Amino acid sequence: MLQRTKTFFRTTLLGGVIVILPAIILGFAFKWLFNVVSNGIRPLTHFVVTHIDLPDEYKHLIAMLIVLSVILLSFFLVGLFVRTRIGRWTYSALENSLLSKAPGYKMVKETVNQFLGKKESPFSSVALVQIFENDTKVTAFITDKHDDGTITVFVPTGPNPTSGFIYHLDQQYVHPVEVSVEDAMRSVISCGAGSDALIKGLKKS
Repeated sequence: MLQRTKTFFRTTLLGGVIVILPAIILGFAFKWLFNVVSNGIRPLTHFVVTHIDLPDEYKHLIAMLIVLSVILLSFFLVGLFVRTRIGRWTYSALENSLLSKAPGYKMVKETVNQFLGKKESPFSSVALVQIFENDTKVTAFITDKHDDGTITVFVPTGPNPTSGFIYHLDQQYVHPVEVSVEDAMRSVISCGAGSDALIKGLKKS
């Protein structure tokens, strides 16, 4: 009972970190970008606010709105550019030659994709996988998907789901099931008891 309680608090804490940490990273990144843009266009904002007859608190608000407008406009123009063929080629070349080598770039990119819903969060879906490429199936959590069709999964060990093994499998050996992560975790913690939902979920998919 004590071991299950420890496992519950550990997995719950991990889930909270997965949810909160990307938001914190994005918050710091946006604050840094805001300061960079604010310093870059300081002459413009200073010119605007000095020619407006308003209280100082309103001038500060207007300066912030100008900075935010410049950031949003920059995002829009860059997004418009990368929608073109030359834009996609330029972005791909820049990412492969420079950005991907920058420390933390990949982590920030994946964090943004997860935050915007463009990429599934780790442990967001459950699957039965054939790690030996035969009829043997094990409970797993899909943690990443790759352009070549390969899927990365985490296979937990019971009764402690925080430890396990990572496998990179072809898509044909990964069978997603319509079971919640919580139900799958309970099955792992109980060493397989209550796995009926996993089996039924596989038959439906």
